[in-house]
Amino acid sequence: MTNKTIYALASGRGKAGVAVIRLSGPDAFPTLQKLTDKTLPAIRYAAVRDIYSLDRSFRIDQALTILFEGPGSFTGEDVVEIHLHGGPALITALFDQFSELPDLRPAEPGEFTRRAFEHGKLDLTEAEGLGDLVNAETHAQHQQALRQMRGELGEIYTRWRIDLVNSLAHLEADIDFPDEDLPDGVAGAIRPKIKALADDIGKHLADGHRGEKIREGLDVVILGRPNVGKSSLLNKLARRDVAIVSDQAGTTRDVVEVHLDLAGYPVTIADTAGIREAEDQVEQEGVRRAKARAKNADIKIFMTEAGDPTIDESEFAELQEEGSFYLVNKVDLKSADTPERSDHHFQISVKTEEGLDQFLEQFEQEVVSRLDVSGAPSLTRQRHRNALEECLEALGRFEQAPDPELAAEDVRLAARALGRITGRVDVEDILDVVFGDFCIGK
Repeated sequence: MTNKTIYALASGRGKAGVAVIRLSGPDAFPTLQKLTDKTLPAIRYAAVRDIYSLDRSFRIDQALTILFEGPGSFTGEDVVEIHLHGGPALITALFDQFSELPDLRPAEPGEFTRRAFEHGKLDLTEAEGLGDLVNAETHAQHQQALRQMRGELGEIYTRWRIDLVNSLAHLEADIDFPDEDLPDGVAGAIRPKIKALADDIGKHLADGHRGEKIREGLDVVILGRPNVGKSSLLNKLARRDVAIVSDQAGTTRDVVEVHLDLAGYPVTIADTAGIREAEDQVEQEGVRRAKARAKNADIKIFMTEAGDPTIDESEFAELQEEGSFYLVNKVDLKSADTPERSDHHFQISVKTEEGLDQFLEQFEQEVVSRLDVSGAPSLTRQRHRNALEECLEALGRFEQAPDPELAAEDVRLAARALGRITGRVDVEDILDVVFGDFCIGK
């Protein structure tokens, strides 16, 4: 690991009342000493200091300074925070002074958090939770990220790994000391424990991708024939004009989407081209994209209009599934002559908003039920899922292993797969990916 001291703007860019500059590394304290020419403040006590250029030719600002001594800091190294006024010229002037010191360099994206990981202050799941917390846009994303940053998800994987390591120790004892007076059936006693652990991992994986959808947003698509009001509904949900509304059939040629905070949960709602037998190639491509997007959507909203309220089976049969919503629009123009068939069927008027409140209430309940964050922590990334599936595959081989040596090796591989999630083993190749998504200064 480099011995260079890193620095970055830890607060937002642009004009602000206060800007926070952070340094981490062996030269953090000496650098502050050079810029102030005064006794360093007491550790973890805020102190006002005049910040000067290195040659003392001009004063940069009067700032609040705080020192955090390693290893009891965020990164595990000596850390300095300089809180100065948030003018861009001040920040540039201070960074110009840093650039003249040979043992300082600008931080890479996520490097402060990466150093915290490398010094054992965080495991990888906690580091990822911190990144998610910085990027959270909804209440659900905030709560999930906070739980992960506090170690709730990592604790599950660590406990499972410890159980596997303990089981492996018993298996290897049977292999290495066959002539010793060990308790009978040690290896046999391990099998029920590993079977129970495999069941727990299987249940954890079968979460409907809840954690990943909270991070990325539940995918919802609006489907229907041309001119039934799909674009108008999208605009109403977004509370702004994001889609062109026209009486001309085929106006929507591509997928138009908007990201919403719905009851505290992230939702991406997509308006699609009207599904019909298209006459030109552009509209045909729009219909193809609409069906492709719908096939992978989490929730589908089918729209028809009063007077033509049924979904044609030939056009939509393969897309209908449990949990879909069915809206009969334009009931302000003519009555809908079909009764509601279930809780997910509504007669509405997007124009007058008749029936919209009832639909939105049910729609929000569906979203909340799918993304509820009150239960056990869910895995939040594909790399977690890949590692858990690899672990489960190894445990499956353990059950069928023909001899003790192969059984022990499968348990060892399962434990290593779990270790990669939290960063215990074989993680060097994924560190750049994990921390590359962080903002500079974090």
